[in-house]
Amino acid sequence: MVGLVLAALVLVVPYAHATTPKASTAPTTAVFYYPWFGNPVHDGAYDHWQQNGHAPDADIASSYYPSRGTYSSSDPGLLDAQMREIERARIGEIIISWWGRGSSTDERIAGVIAAARTHSIEVAAHLEPYQGRSIASVAEDIAYLRSLGISDVFVYHATDFPAAEWQPLTSSLNDMRLFAQTPLAGYAKTGGFQGIYTYDTLTYRGRVFARMCTAAHRQGLICAPSVGPGYSAQRATGDVRSVDRANGRTYDSMWNAAIQAGADMTTITSYNEWNEGTQIEPACVHAAYVSYDGAWGLRGNTADRAYLDRTRFWVSRYVRQRRGGTQLNEPR
Repeated sequence: MVGLVLAALVLVVPYAHATTPKASTAPTTAVFYYPWFGNPVHDGAYDHWQQNGHAPDADIASSYYPSRGTYSSSDPGLLDAQMREIERARIGEIIISWWGRGSSTDERIAGVIAAARTHSIEVAAHLEPYQGRSIASVAEDIAYLRSLGISDVFVYHATDFPAAEWQPLTSSLNDMRLFAQTPLAGYAKTGGFQGIYTYDTLTYRGRVFARMCTAAHRQGLICAPSVGPGYSAQRATGDVRSVDRANGRTYDSMWNAAIQAGADMTTITSYNEWNEGTQIEPACVHAAYVSYDGAWGLRGNTADRAYLDRTRFWVSRYVRQRRGGTQLNEPR
């Protein structure tokens, strides 16, 4: 069986193995991006805003209300505005949530890529655990994503498969970087991944970053821990667990932990996962919804963009630290 799978992988992805990561010009910061939102004007119906029985526009599946309203990820003007502010925040790469061929995220990926590249933003894929996903299907996915010019692939729930089962695929890749969603460097090394990330900022807080990056570097892997502002998914999923944003202190703490850990790349959860309340995209004050008001002492319209502005601050500090090799303390 392993021989048959290996033969299939070689046919699908016939590239030589690359043991070195991208050049030093690779982005230092990437953000998880969701192209799955829809509305009646652009898509004929709401998508994701109505999750868990909600009724947009007034009632949406998020604890926060987007400043742009219930937008569509199919809207070229919306995509351009989003990429413009991601560029201004000095984020170098977006990691697009992708649920396989034929999904709504696949239908929109070309438009997102075009908008990102207009603003000199690199594009990676977040390979989600779609129904029927297997090592063989991932090989086909990677060949397809590579044809779109994508060279970074972040595999969510990589540990759904034993590490050794990844080897036939990962050993056949060239000019591609695969990241495993796990803090376990040993697993990623055995599987042939180039790096690790955490994504889940509810489970993996800043206190695990130092141990994670130390282990990754010992294995010669890229350490890309995920920082986030908070978590609040009850309206969308019923999950009662949460991470308080603490007026920005949570975000600062995670960024500081990533820098102190010597992260090679920092990933942000997320730009616009509104359903889980991890977004840094602008949110406005709206009846019955929480907002960013009070973050870093900001109020009113200025607070709407607080997390994007703070991201620019942190990326700038991060880049300076990487160039100078100095340690930074958490800001007051």
